[in-house]
Amino acid sequence: MSHNENERADALLTGLVERYSPSTQERSAVAFLVQQMTDLGFQAQSDGAGNAVGSLGDGRTTILLLGHIDTVPGYISVRREGSLLYGRGTVDAKGPLATFVAAAAAGPLPGKRVVVAGAVEEESATSRGARYLLDRLTPDAVVIGEPSQWDRVTVGYKGRLLVDYTLRREIGHTAGPNGSVSEAAFGFWAGVQAYVTTHNEGQQRMFSRLSPSLRAMNSVGDGFTETATLTIGFRLPPDFDAGALQSRLTELAGDGRLRFRGLESAYHAPKNTRLARAFVKAIDAEGSRVQFKVKSGTSDMNVVGPVWRCPILAYGPGNSQ
Repeated sequence: MSHNENERADALLTGLVERYSPSTQERSAVAFLVQQMTDLGFQAQSDGAGNAVGSLGDGRTTILLLGHIDTVPGYISVRREGSLLYGRGTVDAKGPLATFVAAAAAGPLPGKRVVVAGAVEEESATSRGARYLLDRLTPDAVVIGEPSQWDRVTVGYKGRLLVDYTLRREIGHTAGPNGSVSEAAFGFWAGVQAYVTTHNEGQQRMFSRLSPSLRAMNSVGDGFTETATLTIGFRLPPDFDAGALQSRLTELAGDGRLRFRGLESAYHAPKNTRLARAFVKAIDAEGSRVQFKVKSGTSDMNVVGPVWRCPILAYGPGNSQ
């Protein structure tokens, strides 16, 4: 890239980061990105889901660069320290998204149509932006914009299941035999941990293990009843029976109520594709060897990979740790 192109790419990333865009509040950042892509020669618009979508070229082969424009909540003041930019989303994943736009604008690819999409609500359990694109695009290859470090390529993500547990009972005396709802909720969590420990026996690789996390817990009372709530997130390994997990959790919950949401299956893309080989060749030309990796989180690859069934991988600048 030329000096001017580098400055333009830098301004694009800075402008995106300056527009705070937690999930469901992406409109300002989307409008900015649509205008920037239009100025760079893209045919760009905000689609029916609120995604920022721009395309270049009219070839028969469509390459989709699918990033996400939303972030997790929590404002971080945007600032620079030397060559480093600080602000919510610089790494995950406005850095990869800005890189997609800058790379596509750097030059046309003969016979190719390049589409850049800044999807909304990737950081929530809805993946609304990616789901909207499922029956509106039929790409021949997809690159998901997620931080991987420049010489690493991600080819797999674990799945996800979120569980909300609620237990409500009449208040009993603390000296009574039944215990509190908080104790019952803690017992449910202990049962979950025991189940997971048994399930993971013999599984050495992180990607093959069922991983639970206690994301939230609370208890309240009004003098007559008391209620305990937990939210548990599970990271699911490949070929995992989520139905069997839900059945076991229902047994462990007893008279507690469960709500299941955000289910996504794990996805592992093949490495022997033209797309993956292109990344190997490009990174090798820069003096490094590609490291293929899998991640314990989820991404829009879990949503689109099983449907489009085309060559797919995830890539982007930044260290996700």
